Amino acid sequence: MDDPSDETVTAARPGPDAAARRARIAVSALFLTNGALFANILPRYPEIKATLGLDNTAYGLSIAALPAGAIVAGLAAAVLIRRFGSGRLAVLGTALTSIGYLLAGLSPSALLFAGALFLTGACDAITDVAQNAHGLRVQRRYGRSIINSFHAIWSIGAVLGGAMAAVAIAVGLPVGIHLAISTTVFAAVAIGALRFCLPGRDEESADAAEDADAVADSPGIRPAGRRGPSLRTVLLLAALTLIAMAGAVGEDAGNSWATLYLADSLDAAAAIAPLGFIALMLAQFVGRILGDRLTDRFGQRLVAGAGGLIAATGMGLALAFPSIPGTIVGFAALGFGIATLIPAAMHAADELPGLRHGAGLTIVSWLLRVGFLLAPPFVGFIADTESLRAGLLIAPVAGVVAVLLSGALEKRRPRSE
Repeated sequence: MDDPSDETVTAARPGPDAAARRARIAVSALFLTNGALFANILPRYPEIKATLGLDNTAYGLSIAALPAGAIVAGLAAAVLIRRFGSGRLAVLGTALTSIGYLLAGLSPSALLFAGALFLTGACDAITDVAQNAHGLRVQRRYGRSIINSFHAIWSIGAVLGGAMAAVAIAVGLPVGIHLAISTTVFAAVAIGALRFCLPGRDEESADAAEDADAVADSPGIRPAGRRGPSLRTVLLLAALTLIAMAGAVGEDAGNSWATLYLADSLDAAAAIAPLGFIALMLAQFVGRILGDRLTDRFGQRLVAGAGGLIAATGMGLALAFPSIPGTIVGFAALGFGIATLIPAAMHAADELPGLRHGAGLTIVSWLLRVGFLLAPPFVGFIADTESLRAGLLIAPVAGVVAVLLSGALEKRRPRSE
């Protein structure tokens, strides 16, 4: 008897079944909580920086502990997914990540702050791969691009979390109480989503789908055994990693520095300074909402190349002609331009030939964290030696990298429907 949870059964159907639709909602909830938890602490970073007495370099090194933890733990994601399943692993990782952010907010010293972020990054890296793996599994059942919509929901969560933090700051809510509320609410949402995730093991479903495609392409011929990755696959994986890192560096420019740049360099009021980060998140959400339709119509290559151009131009002009409104618009252009880079790179890596299920996705997700690791201390060092404005030139450079490497992504994929 066929397993109704298997992607090969639903692949021939005209549309997703009820289980796939419920799973899409569950994955969306996981992405929402991940973005919201992260964004709840970001606007409190200046307060934490001031409380702990950190200069820009020490601050950059401290927040670099988050991606450092991700790099240490990230390669374990593929093994854990095959052992426990992507849905369960994503939920557990979300709960542990939420606790980590709370501990970071309560840390009384720079060392403990960095240590808490390190552990949080380790949990978040595994969560990130697991929720993307489950999202790509749901996408296979849909038979069309939906991965950008999940990352759009992440952006909604980030805007929600940023708004929650802005309100907490406005009413004078202590960091500990604020993050305790965030932890409780969003961990509960993630745990509630588990019952709607797809059943079964991820690797079996993916292998069955690949075998079915091979049989369909060559009737009567059994699929050949797996082969090791070719040189072309390795080079494509490297290019996809750099594209993902470009998206990561662009995100970090807004996440870690937008509020500080507007407040310290442009003398924006406390209520205005978070708008650079919020503008980036909102524009990134719009770009991702449009991303699936644009990808299906024009292909990943054209969408990523055009996005990189928008990011480089918008942020470059904002830095060349600094003003508060222009900078907010510049961060919005950056967010819109990089919106599809990480989802596209992850999707393409997950489909590279010659790799075990989850390996390409895990490697790209792991290595893109290098961008998150190196960007904060690099920008902080430039800010201390030159200016934060000079340090933020890393953002338009990331857009240029995306333009130059977009050829590694696929062109428009013919629709079979």
